[in-house]
Amino acid sequence: MKEIFEVIKPGLSTSIQDLGRAGYQKYGIPTSGAMDAFAHRIANLLAGNQEEEATLEIMLMGPQLKILQDAVIAIGGADLSATIDEAPLQPWKSYRVYSGQILSFGKPIYGTYAYLAVKGAFLIEEVMESKSTYVPAGIGGFEGRILQKGDRLIAGDTDLTSVRAGRYLKAVDTPNYEQHRPIRVIAGPDLAAFSNETYQQFYQESYRITEQSNRMGYRLEGKALPHAEEADIISDAVLPGTIQVPANGQPIVLLSDRQTTGGYARIATVITADIPFLVQKRIGSEVQFLSISLERAQADYLQQQRYLQLLRTGLNH
Repeated sequence: MKEIFEVIKPGLSTSIQDLGRAGYQKYGIPTSGAMDAFAHRIANLLAGNQEEEATLEIMLMGPQLKILQDAVIAIGGADLSATIDEAPLQPWKSYRVYSGQILSFGKPIYGTYAYLAVKGAFLIEEVMESKSTYVPAGIGGFEGRILQKGDRLIAGDTDLTSVRAGRYLKAVDTPNYEQHRPIRVIAGPDLAAFSNETYQQFYQESYRITEQSNRMGYRLEGKALPHAEEADIISDAVLPGTIQVPANGQPIVLLSDRQTTGGYARIATVITADIPFLVQKRIGSEVQFLSISLERAQADYLQQQRYLQLLRTGLNH
């Protein structure tokens, strides 16, 4: 157990996240967790950790960190121009870093969220079985907040003999966040809330991600989606990727810090395999949706899980 990083500059929004606070929504507690769980998991695997361990989730303008102990780190997700003592680091790769070096992030190249994992993982007290930060309630993570200048982070087992640096994803396996492709969805449960014409419009139109978007949800702007009668429903469950349509007809995609129930009609749900491609889009980006079957969504999820299993197996040999 050793101090591993000192925060010199905190960046725009840097927080501790893991795979979320499961099992507490019945008490009104959001799950939180990494916005791009796939990138988070791969960063951990490349660093030699279990994939559920906490990472630093870094949004757009990243922090500057002083390395306090020799370590192996890995970065997954967005390319935010990471450097170590001004030498460039590539995403989807692990590196050996040394005490006294400075890890910095610069101009965003692609994507929105990057994940920094360190061998041994961050030692953070769990709150309701998770290290994830939920800032609105001030729980989890580092004192329940995003990082600030002067914060010092602690890592667990820093024995570097059990993991080698230089592990990376092949280019063919690297997610292409800049690819212009529709975000795939399955039909929502409130079918009677919208006419056939509204559903056709939803899939034909494109929507802009607005400046009001955050970890709770991405607010979209486009041609308003009319309801068959009214927008409100009896409050019901919402999931990662649930797309609500409030009275103004502008869709909202609920994400990691979403509320536990919602009272607006649900037109669709983004499939798990495509949530990373949505959350890695920048403010102002255009989004289009494509309807697929539940069976296809399940098959794509299983394919993603099989890939992670293969990666896990390969990195352990």
